[in-house]
Amino acid sequence: MFFNYIKELLTKKIVKKSLSNVKLSSSDGLIKTVGIIFDETYFYEKEDLVKELVAEGILETNIKVLVFKNKIKKTETFDYPVFSYKNLSWNGKIEKPEVQQFVNEPFDLLINYYDTEKAALLLVSQLSKATFKVGFSVVDKRLNHFMIDTNAENYKIFISELFKYLRILNKI
Repeated sequence: MFFNYIKELLTKKIVKKSLSNVKLSSSDGLIKTVGIIFDETYFYEKEDLVKELVAEGILETNIKVLVFKNKIKKTETFDYPVFSYKNLSWNGKIEKPEVQQFVNEPFDLLINYYDTEKAALLLVSQLSKATFKVGFSVVDKRLNHFMIDTNAENYKIFISELFKYLRILNKI
């Protein structure tokens, strides 16, 4: 428990330092591929959120999901790739191939669907090769290109606001 706290502090420090050097790039392309990073600690309706994206015109085959859990039990099985603090090294490196593959995927849109700052989530979001990142306004402003002011339980409001502004920005 104490070691996880230390790892959290060290990783957050690494992420914050790397965020100070971020140069936001603009993307003019249309959104076809979507990556979603969930924090399953507070939000369980992953499938409902994916259905909302499909209802807005995103193909389900073009949506990839990555789930974060504080602790993963050995007997649990998952539909999506899952990672935890155990998959982070002390120097802020990701040690799970599924997470590394997700990070290296060049998504047109990355949805950071978490409203609490956890070092593991911030690190994966920051390392992602996505061209346009969207998240909640309560998370570090330097992480996302676009922020929506709502909470994670209101996924329908989040999606409707997201697509309203994506239409304005001519991204869909």
